[in-house]
Parts: sequence; structure tokens; C-alpha cells
Amino acid sequence: MKGQAVISPLEPAMFDTLRSFEPELVEIRRSIHRHPELGFEESRTSDLVAEKLASWGYEVHRGIARTGVVGVLKAGHGNKSLGLRADMDALPIHEATAKPWASQIPNRMHACGHDGHTTMLLGAARYLAQTRNFDGTLNLIFQPAEEALGGAQAMVDAGLFRRFPCDALFGMHNMPGLPVGQFYFRTGAFMASADSLDITIHGKGGHGALPHTTVDPIVVAASITLALQTIVSRNVDTQHAAVITVGSIQAGDVANVVPATALMKLSVRALDRQIRKLLLSRIEDVVRLQAQSFGATATIETRHGTPVLVNDETQTRFAHGVAAKLFGEAKAHYGARPLMGSEDFAYMLDANPNGCYFFIGNGDGEGSCMIHNPGYDFNDGCLTPGAAMWVGLAEDYLKA
Repeated sequence: MKGQAVISPLEPAMFDTLRSFEPELVEIRRSIHRHPELGFEESRTSDLVAEKLASWGYEVHRGIARTGVVGVLKAGHGNKSLGLRADMDALPIHEATAKPWASQIPNRMHACGHDGHTTMLLGAARYLAQTRNFDGTLNLIFQPAEEALGGAQAMVDAGLFRRFPCDALFGMHNMPGLPVGQFYFRTGAFMASADSLDITIHGKGGHGALPHTTVDPIVVAASITLALQTIVSRNVDTQHAAVITVGSIQAGDVANVVPATALMKLSVRALDRQIRKLLLSRIEDVVRLQAQSFGATATIETRHGTPVLVNDETQTRFAHGVAAKLFGEAKAHYGARPLMGSEDFAYMLDANPNGCYFFIGNGDGEGSCMIHNPGYDFNDGCLTPGAAMWVGLAEDYLKA
């Protein structure tokens, strides 16, 4: 097995049991990988999840945000409840790994490791159903449509936490470039908000030989692009991270015609909720006034994406403590650097703030490949430590 993690023998019985599950977990993970499904289309994956959970004695709830699944397991008489979440969807990318378990569907692949996330939680689910060494209610949340489709918000809107109250909530994601099976935590803002804007510049078209009779929207778009860069450098506190990316400018078809309109596409990210508001406000001011200065107008369509992902300090320290106990202090890293990428688990933490999102290393050696890349593959060496981390969180939070 590639990149096998070395596991501390602090809980030998648990690890021995989870290792005995490995052959089945690897097959489950690779089966999901062979059959990737896009957001809100995860019917085969949710069927597999529901079947496994039901066979292990979970109360299974389906159809939450269309393809979402929640498995509920109760033990003892405790009143506390815990939510553990894994995502299930794939990406519209054509796989290039050439591995025996590579995607069988063109232009679909598990390029973010959600096949592994689902499998790690299933491994923990099986173990916890067998041992029931906890006191309270365990809610296992298998989420659809994490990849820019708002599956987490859809589950919240469908009454996730009303139907399945969670006193604490945890999510885990693999991260290439970090040692396999090691864990990384951060209190506070951990991942950025992500908003998208479509800006249409309305000028006046005409002949390229007579530019003085036109209002050239391409020139306006170019000026706006440069002006936008001053927002981060001159309006945002230098102690805060922010990104404004103009990823696309579309205008015109031929060389000798000044088009009437130009379309700009922006990505906007921040690690602070107030900075996010500032960016969106200043973008609107800059765009409208720059356009006006050229005699043009602009319309702005803003699509609010994921909010800033903010980890609760108490639950982050708790999760770090569980990892340190299971794997040793050297493999449980507190104070990880925040990322400007986004993650829609943030919607769940907005609705239920008493939680934490953390990383498990996917490997940093030869063959390690970043997520959202055609060459990426989840590291099966993470399955046992990832499942063990879930078990540790459940047993410690819902201590019998």
C-alpha cells in the first residue's frame, strides 16, 4: 500500500481492528473512485453508503439535499450528540493516472479525495457500530455537492441540524504535500471565503479605424483590472490576507471592430468576514467609477460563495488533543497556516459554530500530486489513521 502511515501504538486494539478492515476499505475507496459522480448526482455513492450503514445497525436517513445521507447511532443514555462529516462528490476533470482503479467515466474523477473522505468515515462507522464505546448520539453526515455547488448549505436548509442536533461538529480533508497520516489544526479562520463576480462593461461599438467615435469597453476593462489591484494593496489592512483575481476578460471577435460590451469574471477571497465585505464594496465603487470616467457604464452580478471557514478554539484544541493522544505530539500539528482556498463545510460551521475542520496529510514524497489535478489520487495509507481519528473524536467527545 502506497505511503503507509506509521501509527502510534497508544490504542493497539483499535488500530488492530481498523487494520483488519483495510482490504475492504481499500476496495470501497477504489470502487467509488472508479465510478465518480458530480454534485447532487451521487446516487451510486449514496446507495453504497446507505447500504453499509444499514448493515452495521445505523438508522439511515436519505434524500437530505437530494443525495445526502445521515447515519444515526445511539449508545448508552447520554444526551450529548456529535456530528462527523464527509463529502462524496467528484469533479469534471478527465483522469490521467492510468491506475487500475482510475475513473471509468470520461471527464469525471475524484480529484479532491472525496472517495477517501467517504471511506474513512465508513471505516469509523463500522468500528463504532461494533464497539459502541460511547455514550450519546453519533450523527455521520455524508454530504453531496461540496465542489462549488453549496451542498453543505443545501443540507442546512433541509433541516440538517434541526433533525440531527450536533453539540459539536467536525470535518476532515486530505492535503497533498503533508506527511501521510499526520494531522493539522488551526483555531479561527482556516480557509477563505470565495465570491464570484461577472462585470459587464457597456460601451459604444464602432469601427476600429474610428476609435474616437466609440467608447471602448476593452480599454475600460483594462483600466478596471489595474485599479482593482489597489484595493488589496491600499484598502486592506496589511495584516490581513485578501485576493482579487480577474480570471477572464471576454470582448470582441475581430481586429477592426470595437465591441459594444466586455465581460469580466472575478474571483474574490478573504480570511476575515469584514474584509470580505470591504472587498465587495470597494470593487463595486471602483468598477462603476472607472467605467463612468470613460463614458461607459457597468453592471455587476455577484454570486456569494462559501463564507470564511472559522474553527472554534475549544473544539480545535480538543481535536488536536485527540490526535496527539492517538498518534503522538509530533504528528499532531497545532497552528497550521490558513489557506486561501475555500471549503463549503464553512456553511455548516456558520450554522453550527461549535466545530472544527482539519487536515490529514496525503503524502509529501515522490508521486504526491495536488488536488484538482488530473494526476491526483487519494492515498490509501490515510484510510486507517483517518478512520482512527474519527473513532477517537467520537469516543472522547461522547465518553462512556
